[in-house]
Amino acid sequence: MAGLVRKSFEAPDEVRPFEGGTGHLEVVDLGGELGRATFQPGWQWSKHVKPIAGTESCQAAHTGYVVSGRLKVVMDDGEEAEFGPGDVIDAQPGHDAWVVGQEPCVMIDWKGYAGYAKR
Repeated sequence: MAGLVRKSFEAPDEVRPFEGGTGHLEVVDLGGELGRATFQPGWQWSKHVKPIAGTESCQAAHTGYVVSGRLKVVMDDGEEAEFGPGDVIDAQPGHDAWVVGQEPCVMIDWKGYAGYAKR
């Protein structure tokens, strides 16, 4: 990879749709994947990504930034938190998540999208 690279989410290297038209993940490859996920109202990992992943809960670790909307995350052990605009999230493997409210949630993630929602 060159010493200076310019990419844009307006022209991502890959787009991965979620089940049921509930959103998508845009991926840019910078020698490691960076993703921007758009989760529509009604999206839930266990309903819209679990069929793709084939695991009981999300097994990706996420480190990201919530641009807009709200997302609730519940860990397999019951720990939970809600994230909104401006929040930074670090979630280890073993969780479910869903959109809270009627606004799409947009999140940038620089850790957990390498295989996320990949068929």
